[in-house]
Amino acid sequence: MTKSPPSIVSAGDLRRLTPARVALGRSGASMPTEALLNFTLDHAKARDAVHTPFNIAAVMDGLGALGLQAIAVRSEAVDRKTYLRRPDLGRKLDASSRDNLSALNQPSCDLAIMIGDGLSSAAVHLHGLEITRRLAARFVGLGTLSPVVVASGARVALGDEVGQLLNARMTVVLIGERPGLSAPDSLGCYITYAPKQGLTDAERNCVSNIHGAGLSYDEAAFKIGWLVREGLTRKLSGVALKDESGNLIPLSGP
Repeated sequence: MTKSPPSIVSAGDLRRLTPARVALGRSGASMPTEALLNFTLDHAKARDAVHTPFNIAAVMDGLGALGLQAIAVRSEAVDRKTYLRRPDLGRKLDASSRDNLSALNQPSCDLAIMIGDGLSSAAVHLHGLEITRRLAARFVGLGTLSPVVVASGARVALGDEVGQLLNARMTVVLIGERPGLSAPDSLGCYITYAPKQGLTDAERNCVSNIHGAGLSYDEAAFKIGWLVREGLTRKLSGVALKDESGNLIPLSGP
């Protein structure tokens, strides 16, 4: 017999079930000092996540330790200030990166993985290598894999140009998500079949909230692996590909 979920009898009960700011209490007409200090700290963590420099060398070394070939690229956003003010430049490779990828003369492959800093380098530093390790194991048997591309100043759509230059049937983009006040280190994954410049978000699938208090590495790798396998088989992604992995997702922590 299925047990009924515990009843919520107070705002305090709800607070124990969510990191959201509920049942904070009050001090006169204001919030308590502790709640204000916690808010200020979380806001600072979110700002730091956006501005933390991307340690490309460490990511490249980590990929090498996993036995994966990697190549570094960057977008047309020349610095962080430009990146934040001009999202469009983060969606295009700079000239030298474009030439370097073209010079690989990469034969047609099934999968290209791109790791990008996005809006939270901290998320990539914490989770990028571990989720890549799990994905590389799951992708064995699904097809050929191009060198992993590590991109700085990256927006999600940068993976479309990367995948096109690498002649990939599908791209898997791992990127730092916009930090929130409860999750400054959340990693997202975007899966696109037949990548090419000019695609919209409707043509890609997203697996988000990969972090310590969110989706675990095993759960995320399972969902991503399912979407990649089905996308390659059905030759599609985005709104046409619904995540039907359902209750098959393994429940385990990172």
